[in-house]
Amino acid sequence: MLKNRVVRAVGAMSGTSLDGIDTAEILTDGHTIRGFGDHSYHAYTDAERAALKAALGQWSEEVAPEVVELIETTHAAALKPYELADVIGFHGQTLAHDPNGRGTHQAGDGQILAEVLQKPVVWDFRTADVELGGQGAPLAPFFHFALAKYLEETAPITFLNLGGVGNLTWVDPSKEKPEEPDALLAFDTGPANAPINDLMQSRLGQPHDDNGALAKEGTVNGEIVATLLTHPYFYKMPPKSLDRDTFSDLATAVAPLSDADAAATLTAACALTISESMRHCPKPPTKLYVCGGGRQNATLMEMLRVSIDTPVHVIEEADLNGDMIEAQAFAFLAVRVLNGLPTSAPSTTGAKAAICGGTLSVPRHA
Repeated sequence: MLKNRVVRAVGAMSGTSLDGIDTAEILTDGHTIRGFGDHSYHAYTDAERAALKAALGQWSEEVAPEVVELIETTHAAALKPYELADVIGFHGQTLAHDPNGRGTHQAGDGQILAEVLQKPVVWDFRTADVELGGQGAPLAPFFHFALAKYLEETAPITFLNLGGVGNLTWVDPSKEKPEEPDALLAFDTGPANAPINDLMQSRLGQPHDDNGALAKEGTVNGEIVATLLTHPYFYKMPPKSLDRDTFSDLATAVAPLSDADAAATLTAACALTISESMRHCPKPPTKLYVCGGGRQNATLMEMLRVSIDTPVHVIEEADLNGDMIEAQAFAFLAVRVLNGLPTSAPSTTGAKAAICGGTLSVPRHA
């Protein structure tokens, strides 16, 4: 019934920054974006955030049942208001990501959400990609391709998402389909909000560096940033992806620094790893659109503008909501799964072929 037509899809995304759940509604046929609907943000309590952080790095057999229940109940509450939705795209909570080893783990059961919400739910988006040799991330690039078409761009552009880690998508909108060769290149750039947020929480009891105010007061430790850039990850060719805690040794490196200097150093680390990543773009992009929570950090944005030749814009300059791109992406991908369309390709995740990843669950008891 829902195949091959424009549907109302809602995506839910809880990222590695562990701040809360974004939910967003779009109208799409899985090829093009026809419009945007409601959106909302469901913030985690301090206790919920602490429980999720304690579970980071755990695989399905290791996670306490109450943590999984927390993920499912908070998502059900966040999605309950979308009564008119035709389908839900449920990302779950990434707790562990090791695509070259044990795989990838997003906690949360889409079948339970389907029963609670009485709607079709598409979930487990990453497993099939990893099984086909891909990194399982990033998965927003196919939506970025549709966004470039929606914005009527004609020359290559880039999208940068600043969540717990940074990820970059290079798009050539002259191509017809996202799975075509040379249509996309996507990869994780390095640490973004996660180490900054962890620093603020552990030292000051604050969830983030509001507007980059603390970092602005500090002095960057260039030696720490230079050492970071020698990490083997930055010598790998994309596609490539990261776990939230791949660079956890950064916390140890900045431990002797003052609060302000530590914040400035971690912020510079984010900006300079992105600057280094721009060299992988197949052709110079005409602009870079920044989305995700990091775009609200004025100090980070200024560092990006200084270190990158490409004009840097917050995505609101294109009349899009920078907080909701990831949630919208999983709404879009859910509809692609309904229609059997690819959700990732060799150029976005390194999978051996374009693949439709995702599990569809429908309510068993209407």
